[in-house]
Amino acid sequence: AVQNKMEDVDFLTKYRAVSSKLKKRFLRKPNVAEASEQFGSLSKDLLEQDNPHYAGFCCLAMARCEQTLSNSPGEAHTLVEAARLFLEAECTNHTLKCPGFEEHLIAAMNCYNFAIKVHIEQTQPAMAACLCLELGNALRSLNKADQAMSYYQRAADLQYQTPLDCLESLGLVASCKIQTRDYDGALTIFTEMAYLAQERGGSAGGPPSRPIGAFCDILARCEVTRVLLLMLLQPTPQRIRPEHAQTLERYAWESHSEDTAPVNCLSEEVFLLLQSTVMACQSRDVSALKSLQKDLWPHLTAEQNHLLHLVIQEMEHPSGEGI
Repeated sequence: AVQNKMEDVDFLTKYRAVSSKLKKRFLRKPNVAEASEQFGSLSKDLLEQDNPHYAGFCCLAMARCEQTLSNSPGEAHTLVEAARLFLEAECTNHTLKCPGFEEHLIAAMNCYNFAIKVHIEQTQPAMAACLCLELGNALRSLNKADQAMSYYQRAADLQYQTPLDCLESLGLVASCKIQTRDYDGALTIFTEMAYLAQERGGSAGGPPSRPIGAFCDILARCEVTRVLLLMLLQPTPQRIRPEHAQTLERYAWESHSEDTAPVNCLSEEVFLLLQSTVMACQSRDVSALKSLQKDLWPHLTAEQNHLLHLVIQEMEHPSGEGI
């Protein structure tokens, strides 16, 4: 404890000494570039002493210096460095289960937000989107999926000109909604993703209803997950949306919609298993559903298998305990 106190005093003394060089004096212009360099050197020393939060404060001071010098790339870079250091300190506290007020996380989020703003002002949406995703991933790792989804959504908005990246970010939004048990919200996002994949994923010479490459994989994911979400939510005929009713109609035994784009992106085996799953849910045949679960399991992602498990739980507990 005594050693930590001495380190705190030593850091504050050095920090104040560098900061004093930035004060305006009569007939003397402060040397901002030199101060920025000294803050950087102090940051490295603190990092070697395993004090990432203090190093973060030094990087933040560097960012202010770069802003004074009108060096936007340098400002954004040091803001991100500060954010990562604050985040490192927060993750250490989280791992050690130290009580606190999440001050390091708040500082990290503020630094990320300012860096994102700088990149947007410099017309660099791709860089801004990357930082949104980085912060979203960090928040999700800290069990804050409800906060993470807003940054994933912001990344998707910034990536609209690059549809595959946009779809990837929207998929993260949907996963966060499932994680926070907002199944209706997840269904809305997957529907939006399906429309976007069909609209932006068509080949130049082929029909627009047949997405190619990665777009087809994304559409298959959307289709399977939407079906499972609909089986979980079980909307009444009066409340179901037309696009969702159309999705379920594809899996009716008498349906003639096997040539639609979403179905074309599924293998025949998966389509037939999904068709059987829909019919089992509609007839509330739990034993058939459990049997189908074994066959579907290798074809589904971990997230989809979790949803299928919830569907079976809901069938066994119609009061809503499954959801």
